[in-house]
Amino acid sequence: MTNNRRAVFLDHPSLDLGDLDLSELRDSLGELQLFSDTTAQNVAERLQGVQVVISNKIPLTAETLAACPELQLILVSATGTNNIDLDAARAHGITVSNCQGYGTPSVAQHTIMLLLNLATRLQDYQRDVNAGKWQQAKQFCLLDHPIVELEGKTLGLLGHGELGSAVARLAKAFGMRVLLGAIPGRPARADRVPLDELLAQVDALTLHCPLNEHTRGFIGARELALLKPGAFVVNTARGGLIDEQALADALRSGHLGGAATDVLSVEPPVYGNPLLAGEIPRLIVTPHNAWGSREARQRIVGQLAENARGFFGGAPLRVVS
Repeated sequence: MTNNRRAVFLDHPSLDLGDLDLSELRDSLGELQLFSDTTAQNVAERLQGVQVVISNKIPLTAETLAACPELQLILVSATGTNNIDLDAARAHGITVSNCQGYGTPSVAQHTIMLLLNLATRLQDYQRDVNAGKWQQAKQFCLLDHPIVELEGKTLGLLGHGELGSAVARLAKAFGMRVLLGAIPGRPARADRVPLDELLAQVDALTLHCPLNEHTRGFIGARELALLKPGAFVVNTARGGLIDEQALADALRSGHLGGAATDVLSVEPPVYGNPLLAGEIPRLIVTPHNAWGSREARQRIVGQLAENARGFFGGAPLRVVS
């Protein structure tokens, strides 16, 4: 009976801004307590007598899991599970389920938005208008910053799963040619262009691959130098995929036409970051919000509820451990 279960959501505002319907999730869990935030010091205390914990980014360590004997199920309100000690969860017989594919339309839309902003130099023109340059112009328009059409250009995709495929469809709608690049650590495929060859051919590069031991920093100074002069780079995957100092240097040198990232290697960037220096030209940084449409967040609620029902019904879903 769901009425006998206790569940807690350790970092509820990381998902719900007060605009989501949680009724399906509550129905699947029984008693659900929402916490606005949880620290490392009080996480184990909040899990006492709890069967289900929902967490986005709150760490669930081996020490914490050992101190929570009634815990049966960890529901991750995201895809990544790096905040959970999966080995410890297995050792204690705790099932871990995540959410998958919920943000595809939102992230794909954000990726193309960033690419369009770079191609049209939107930030530069908006800055000029705000500074009064259009008002003082001697003709009807300002054309101080070169505008690039995406039609006829080549887009290189690194990562062609559900998200990369969605970006490819949108890019083709703008008349772009799409090439798929080989990713380190994966078997060679006839339909994947070797990385160095890909970089030399593309007018824009977008990243949609996971961060692991093979891909960490795999786009560095050498790889950026292989791109065509004026090429664009867009990263809506993981910050650690690109050497951030090398990207800043490539923008300052004028080699790249622009870059945009929704992710940084450490988030939030409380200790600073090379891409937040402030004087880097043709750079757009958004605060890891590509995934965060209301529709995407509501899909997470639905998947959390599905995962809970599946587990207690004897058919666990989206199990990662």
